[in-house]
Amino acid sequence: MKRMYYIFTPGKLKRKDNTIFFVPFKNPELQDDENLQNDILLSIDSDMDETVPTNKIVIPIQDISSFYIMTEVSFNTKFLDFCSKNNIPIHFFNYYGFYSGSFYPKEYLISGSLLVKQVKHYSNNTKRLTIAKKFIEGAAFNLNKNLKYYNTRNKDLQAQIDTIESFMPDIPIAASIEELMGIEGNIRKIYYTAFGEILGNEFELISRKYNPPSNPLNAIISFANSLVYTTVLSEIYRTQLNPTISFLHEPGDRRFSLALDISEIFKPLFADRIIFKLINNKQIQTKDFEKQLNGYYLKENGRKTFIQEYDEKLKTTIKHRKLERDVSYRRIVRLECYKLIKHLIGDSEYEPFKIWW
Repeated sequence: MKRMYYIFTPGKLKRKDNTIFFVPFKNPELQDDENLQNDILLSIDSDMDETVPTNKIVIPIQDISSFYIMTEVSFNTKFLDFCSKNNIPIHFFNYYGFYSGSFYPKEYLISGSLLVKQVKHYSNNTKRLTIAKKFIEGAAFNLNKNLKYYNTRNKDLQAQIDTIESFMPDIPIAASIEELMGIEGNIRKIYYTAFGEILGNEFELISRKYNPPSNPLNAIISFANSLVYTTVLSEIYRTQLNPTISFLHEPGDRRFSLALDISEIFKPLFADRIIFKLINNKQIQTKDFEKQLNGYYLKENGRKTFIQEYDEKLKTTIKHRKLERDVSYRRIVRLECYKLIKHLIGDSEYEPFKIWW
């Protein structure tokens, strides 16, 4: 399977034939320079000296699934054209680790008939609500699965578990998207009250605030959720689904709202479980955060620690119950997209991914 590449170090990406070379700079300090050389695909201060050739990192084109740019960069259109031709999405995060946006290459798996069916399912309130309910059903189940996991490990979370289970019967009978979103909001509010018991007193959530994050725990949740969103977006790109036509979240300008929909299902597995592990193992501590711009953000070392764990998580394989073979966690996201496609074309009813282990 192709790999996701995360770039934290200032440097240049160069292309030669079907290979990309990443060349770190000797001096990482940023300077403005708009005069990019023709062979520079991506550059941070392109006039800085390169390191010796032995430090170059070789990346074969066929090995690249997507780029995650985790630092401020300047680039030219040659880089975007190259990524577009090779079907490589690029996700940008700013200096503070906040998600800035994505370069979504020209779609190469186009299906006009599926697009029509996707639009029809959105525009038909009954069909839209049916899919939206499934997203919340899967998300609620997986959230509660996390609580049940820790409830058996000397954490008293039974009250939150019972409350969430009392909300879950309301999901299939919700009469509107607004009502459904209200149920989802209540479930998450209860879910977040369990974080103090799971993580201890050093990390306190109080309430979920993300613009900007009001404390370290909010900051790491926002960073983790952004990674899940971009992972889902990259997998949608590998299918015939249109990422702008969604069912739970309202489609809008300048956002890939279908990725928001599907992310709800996977945030408990890919974001929250990693947060719990890294904080409880003291791999990420409050010293890894800094307050700035009236909010908190995760420092670079903390982001690297999280991404290393996140990348390993996506590579982890598990025996799939229906396919009866090992699949990676990242592959499970693609399979979720395929299940949605089958629902849209009337092949089989969509059932959301639910953690079974």
